[in-house]
Amino acid sequence: MQQQKRQPELVEGNLPVFVFPTELIFYADDQSTHKQVLTLYNPYEFALKFKVLCTTPNKYAVVDATGAVKPQCCVDIVIRHRDVRSSYYGVIDKFRLQVSEQSQRKALGKKEIIATLLPSAKEQQQQKEEEEKRIKEHLAESVFFEQTLCQPENRTASSGPSLLTVFLGIVCIAALMLPTLGEMESLVPLYLHLSVNQKLVAAYVLGLITMVILRT
Repeated sequence: MQQQKRQPELVEGNLPVFVFPTELIFYADDQSTHKQVLTLYNPYEFALKFKVLCTTPNKYAVVDATGAVKPQCCVDIVIRHRDVRSSYYGVIDKFRLQVSEQSQRKALGKKEIIATLLPSAKEQQQQKEEEEKRIKEHLAESVFFEQTLCQPENRTASSGPSLLTVFLGIVCIAALMLPTLGEMESLVPLYLHLSVNQKLVAAYVLGLITMVILRT
């Protein structure tokens, strides 16, 4: 006995709505932008009906504000700005796209789209370019500042061996020049005579100091 497939019960308001774009920008000096198109996608296995609402319906004309979209299909919704005036520049309006099953009235999902009227596309592009220029200048200043901070360290590191290293090297050389214990014919006082082991240590230390000086 075959079991009939039951469609899962849909919760009101939780159905994702897929629409593109999610922002409409109209430019007063460009009449081609006074007409915008919203595309509603239906990726589901059941048909949807839709309704377009607006916070300021007197400013816009929506072609086919209500309609239906078949399963796994899409539909275009044309929106025209019909009241272009300077007092509306920068004002953000909102459209709400509600969808529901064709057999029901409750809204299964909704999506808000914002709409803005700007004076000029060229001015907007110039503002973007100026903003990008400021960002690049700021980054260049940051890099220059970091390089300036690092330069004293580099100079210190590459300015040659420290005074302590040079002093230790001189001490080791002097120690190697002193007479060894057991040498009787020497004008140097006896307490300055060094053993063989002491001279070996001085020679070893001098070798290390020489390597450090050559690396710097």
